[in-house]
Amino acid sequence: MLATVLRDLLDLLVPPLCLACGVPARELCGGCRRGLPWLGERTCPRCALPLPCGRRCPAAGAAFDAAWAPFAHEGSARELVAALKFRGRLAAVDVMAAQMAAGVRRYEGVLVAVPAHPRRRRARGFDQSRELARALGAQAARPHAAVLRREGAATRQVGLSRSQRSAPQRLSFTTSGPPPAEVVLIDDVHTTGATFDACARALKTAGTTSVTAVSYARALRP
Repeated sequence: MLATVLRDLLDLLVPPLCLACGVPARELCGGCRRGLPWLGERTCPRCALPLPCGRRCPAAGAAFDAAWAPFAHEGSARELVAALKFRGRLAAVDVMAAQMAAGVRRYEGVLVAVPAHPRRRRARGFDQSRELARALGAQAARPHAAVLRREGAATRQVGLSRSQRSAPQRLSFTTSGPPPAEVVLIDDVHTTGATFDACARALKTAGTTSVTAVSYARALRP
């Protein structure tokens, strides 16, 4: 009760703004919430793209066994990711986790975040995927573990081709100790799948038998 009163008082002093568009609203305004680009159930279980996903599934040959995302990386979902990743709006984590929780419960395994490069983590002051995995663990009542470590150059993915994104010098992951047998990888955006693939390969090399790639948003035009 006291927490609610204090929150309402704070809202009077500093009105909350929509995380996606910045208009006065708590978390997401009505327009941004209605505009979330839900992907629905008709998506490829391997690559998470809407069906049909093409003549050759882009996840063919990938080390992860399945993939899922609730949203396309467009509109207010894209803005919510940007608010977290580039503007440090950590309040977006709980919103994103709440929208993912029901879907995550369908998959068996320990939640493991795709780790940001240490340089990125230091620059932002946090690791967005790890924060998302923690929030998801709480909301979906699932264990989470930090068993992946990222190495290699800290280059941005924006503007890179598929081959550039998957270059060995850019994507290098190792495990810290024996990983869980079943893993649900967590990341904010699934673009080409190269990062998920590299993480899954590192996990399976270390002994994991099943890897599901789960993201908040799926890029439709990687």
